[in-house]
Amino acid sequence: MIYILDDEAGKETLHVRGDLHKYLIKVRRHKEGDILNFRSRENIEVLHTYKIESVEPRDAELSLISSVPQEVKSKKSLHVGWCVIDSNSVEKVLPLLCEIGVERISFISCERSQKNFKLDFKRFDRIQEASMQQNGRSTYIEFEIYKNVRDFITKFPDTKVFDFCENILKDSSDFNTVLIGCEGGFSNAEKEMLSSLEVFRLNTPMVLRSESAVVAVASKILL
Repeated sequence: MIYILDDEAGKETLHVRGDLHKYLIKVRRHKEGDILNFRSRENIEVLHTYKIESVEPRDAELSLISSVPQEVKSKKSLHVGWCVIDSNSVEKVLPLLCEIGVERISFISCERSQKNFKLDFKRFDRIQEASMQQNGRSTYIEFEIYKNVRDFITKFPDTKVFDFCENILKDSSDFNTVLIGCEGGFSNAEKEMLSSLEVFRLNTPMVLRSESAVVAVASKILL
């Protein structure tokens, strides 16, 4: 764990109790004198470094050593327009997208998206927070919703489109916004709407699931 999210981080003295105490002391076996890093959600760009001063059976007391602004994020920016799929599938790859450095995800209700899928952004935030503490990232992925592909493309006209075609994404490719379809891809009407945009595929003969495509494209652009 690179740092710990705690809303009390930044205070001169920090008391760790409950599940976090159990995890740090019993699972990770931290002891007096160990150094730990914390961030608070309210001011997450600041890294707070603490020293464990004392350890009791149910409480550990830490003292603040330093508080230093230290933002950790990808050097590149990638905004993913992602046609809505099963939220369970999104949750499985969300930690990977957090690690890779995706900056923003716009979920789009396209024609082949199943309408019964509900997106729980609060749950998504909890999932990415767990990932952030492990990978060191200090910025959240931003989430938003668009009601259809047309609205998204109108807002982001320079979008590149991942779809079946002859154009293979080059290693040197660099762009800021990509649109990826749901299971079954784009409808004929959506394909016509997107015909003026640059379309690409990855250099593989296999058909990728939507969530696999998101991870693969993000990795290609950001890493």
